Amino acid sequence: MISLPFRRPKRPNIDALYGMIVAQARMPAFYRDYGVPDTVDGRLDMIVLHVVLLLRGLPPPLSQQLFDRFCQDIDDNFREMGVGDLTVPKEMRKVAEAFYGRAQAYENALAADDPVALEAAVARNVFGATAPPLGACALAAYIRRASASLGRLSPEDVARGAFEFPNPAAMTAGAFQTERG
Repeated sequence: MISLPFRRPKRPNIDALYGMIVAQARMPAFYRDYGVPDTVDGRLDMIVLHVVLLLRGLPPPLSQQLFDRFCQDIDDNFREMGVGDLTVPKEMRKVAEAFYGRAQAYENALAADDPVALEAAVARNVFGATAPPLGACALAAYIRRASASLGRLSPEDVARGAFEFPNPAAMTAGAFQTERG
């Protein structure tokens, strides 16, 4: 086989990355142990959270592709749920606003290494609470652990999907306390 000097590198499989996100977001431990509401909104929040975590480690062209895949999935889901063609754009606008608000809150708290701000953002966005319930503290600890784990990887490893999210069921109450401190 002749090797071409200007051969384009293979693009990572965005569908596979997004599939990893959705699989992680569906982990029963989030709903059973952490108390994330097992509703459409609760599941959407878990997908958003994991998309935000991955976007932090991807270069711009790939992060845009992942975001586009997320938007396509949400659009498809609205249509499957019977949302009318005229209403889908309005609902997508609401999802985009929620996504960007959550992304900014999580990014700011992670960049500042501020567990209290992250807990407050999770409490507000995922649990609809003003004071962080235990589940919000646990989820914030999970986010910090996942962010640290992904942060140690190269963008190429993240793009290839050469990583695993932390196992939420394996994190114990003691681990939540040590993560916060």
